[in-house]
Amino acid sequence: MAADADQRLAESMDVRYSPLEQQFADVDEIFDELRALVRSTDFTLGKVVGEFEEMFAAAAGSKFAIGVGSGTDALKIPLKALGIGSGDEVITAANTFYATAGAIAETGARIVFVDCDDTFGIDPDRIEAAITPRTKAIMPVHLAGDMANMTRITEIAEKHRLPVVEDACQSLLATEAGRPAGTWGIAGGFSMHPLKIINVWGDAGVIVTDDAEMDRMCRLLRNHGLRNRDEMEILGYNTRLDSVQAVVGKWIVAKVEDIVAGRIMAAARYDAGFSDVPEITLPIRRADKGPGERAVYLNYVVYAERRDELLAHCQAHRIDAKVHYPIPLYRQEALRHLGYEDGAFPVTDRHTRSIISFPADQHLSPAQQDYLIGVVREFYGR
Repeated sequence: MAADADQRLAESMDVRYSPLEQQFADVDEIFDELRALVRSTDFTLGKVVGEFEEMFAAAAGSKFAIGVGSGTDALKIPLKALGIGSGDEVITAANTFYATAGAIAETGARIVFVDCDDTFGIDPDRIEAAITPRTKAIMPVHLAGDMANMTRITEIAEKHRLPVVEDACQSLLATEAGRPAGTWGIAGGFSMHPLKIINVWGDAGVIVTDDAEMDRMCRLLRNHGLRNRDEMEILGYNTRLDSVQAVVGKWIVAKVEDIVAGRIMAAARYDAGFSDVPEITLPIRRADKGPGERAVYLNYVVYAERRDELLAHCQAHRIDAKVHYPIPLYRQEALRHLGYEDGAFPVTDRHTRSIISFPADQHLSPAQQDYLIGVVREFYGR
């Protein structure tokens, strides 16, 4: 039996997590435009940045798009544009990437966590209990390529006259009721980090908004608060989208519909392969709710029994499975000062013990997926 297992392992294939090598395998068009950029010397907030912003706004379904230096800044800048600072509170989800909390903290506001539900989004039923006189905004997180319940969240925000800034970094082109992620609130933030739906050659982010004043303030804040070369209207930051990254961004945003379609196809293949494995439970997804609802599967996440053993089994068979995220944000050492006790967010804690992410992207071959499915089924004796 051991010899058979060793033989299967020797014959196994690599299933990588990141598609970047394949995604950027043929980039002559990018280098052609980069050469033109170098000749133009238009390196800072140049013409190409505006071209990219127009393309991104059209793809995201917004009136305006503002390129900034990172996804974190794409969340921080709208909060600062709203005047949020020391003494204020911003409500967000307890199960999110570090940058969500970091963006709030950079404004000087206090982070207020709310537990999630089994869609991985912030639980709307728990938001109102977290609202205080100091609450100045709600920042829902669209995690793993799906969306939080924006219909309910928007109703709560309007009732309490609170602005909503969406952390849509992981969910470009996801929709609820036909309305895209990032366009429900006063602003939405997206990341173009190399592990996002569309990515550039480093860090970059984009703010989207339909509000002209928010657009104006974000453009001021990203560039030192400068109204023009010689006049500083407000104190701002240096977080401009680089022209070089805008060139890459133009190339990749033009392909975003195909990228998302490939991820949706990959997710459907996994769903079918795990459909009769009772130890694997699929999360509740917006895509399961009918027309106008779409998840884009930045991460293909499922609940798995004996998760840690399954993770080790996959990695032993050269499958780059991951856990997003094994330590909940509220229990990170950097945030202990917020005073949350272990167990304060039981749904988040349950997720950290049971979720696992499998590679799912437009470049993953059916053979790689079928191999992964087979390894998981074998682990559970299927």
